[in-house]
Amino acid sequence: MSEAVLMEKIVSLCKRRGFVYPASEIYGGIGNTYDYGPLGVELLRRVKDAWWSAMVREREDVVGLDSAIIQNPKTWVTSGHVGGFSDPMVDCKKCKARFRADKLEDARCPEKPSKKPGQCEGELTEPRAFNLMFETNVGAVKDSSSIAYLRPETAQGIFLNFKNVLESSRLRPPFGIAQIGKSFRNEITPGNFVFRTREFEQAEMEFFVPPGTEHEWFDYWVKERHRWYLDLGIRPERLRIRAHDKDELAHYSNFTSDIEYEYPFGWGELEGVASRTDFDLKRHSEASGVDLVFFDPQTKEHFTPFVIEPAGGVNRIALTLLIDAYDEQKLEDDVRVVLHLHPRVAPITAGILPLVKKEGMPERAKEIGKALRKAGLTTFYDEKAAIGRRYRRMDEVGTPYCITVDGQTLEDNTVTVRLRDSMAQERVAVAGLVAHLEACTAAWTRDAATA
Repeated sequence: MSEAVLMEKIVSLCKRRGFVYPASEIYGGIGNTYDYGPLGVELLRRVKDAWWSAMVREREDVVGLDSAIIQNPKTWVTSGHVGGFSDPMVDCKKCKARFRADKLEDARCPEKPSKKPGQCEGELTEPRAFNLMFETNVGAVKDSSSIAYLRPETAQGIFLNFKNVLESSRLRPPFGIAQIGKSFRNEITPGNFVFRTREFEQAEMEFFVPPGTEHEWFDYWVKERHRWYLDLGIRPERLRIRAHDKDELAHYSNFTSDIEYEYPFGWGELEGVASRTDFDLKRHSEASGVDLVFFDPQTKEHFTPFVIEPAGGVNRIALTLLIDAYDEQKLEDDVRVVLHLHPRVAPITAGILPLVKKEGMPERAKEIGKALRKAGLTTFYDEKAAIGRRYRRMDEVGTPYCITVDGQTLEDNTVTVRLRDSMAQERVAVAGLVAHLEACTAAWTRDAATA
């Protein structure tokens, strides 16, 4: 299967099965804006839960935050976003398409896809800077004093609350503040489905460390975040860590590495880990007049912490999981489409399937489904079509377990549990069903799933 065909199949599956829809579709849509359907919101929720567990719940040195989307506009002036958050863009005078000037090698002419911009008959304009900030107005009167911005990142809300969290949580460096939330960027050339969109959800953490220890903590977080993706089952040969060259470092960073994934359209950033030095805290301290330093009562020293920032997009993580999990298997009489999603992030944990629609099987199946939902598992009840067809439907959306209620269930209170990846089946007592599924999830590995 070609990479282009794979991407087409992912997009088609997402629309058909309720992962992702084009936003405002009945009105013709709006460029690179998407809505998430029933399965999509479950996938996003589980990705966020997995991230939050790894970054906050399972650690003693990281706490959470939920800052406002609209902050005082001085925030973005101080951070440099208002004056310098822009991309260099060029326009084709012939087809009117717009391209990033620093990404022309990767772009293609919309009229002649075999050619790059500037290699066809169209002439390119000189590069111009386009600011990526979404501007809005706050208050009853629309004038220069009412201008505000939708946040382009969640990080600045964390820096603004550094002192609040420091005092209320009684933490001391090294410690982190984590946040998941929406960000907005007026991307001129978004594309590749939900890989780059104007509205997206970030999972970001600022880890504050004593100056001089930033390199050690930077190495730690690069390895830790890379391991997290492997634990979710992403194929290691599709992941790599790429250190930024000096000429591509952000102005606030002394070193940065990207965790990249090999997408159908090429290698792309999945998550970035940056050493932001003490730039942000010092800038906000100078601009606000509020002292954003840490006083160490043991050494009697004041210092501005350095910051290590792991930052990824929730939507991009979800897309990566879908691409990496997609598989087509040729069987004797069929082609099985299956998503080998880790059971922890699969939108549906278990399909509940009565063998036939009679003899009390539907009623018993619904009772079992209710009990599983009370235990915190997501279920989907399906009684339509032959059992094999129902298995295929569950495979296509990544459901790791199918539970079939049959005549024997009514006799001895056992069910058939069918595993998505191996298609193996076993009888399990209903009383031990939750524990059995939890054990299967804990033991799941990608290697075993695709063996």
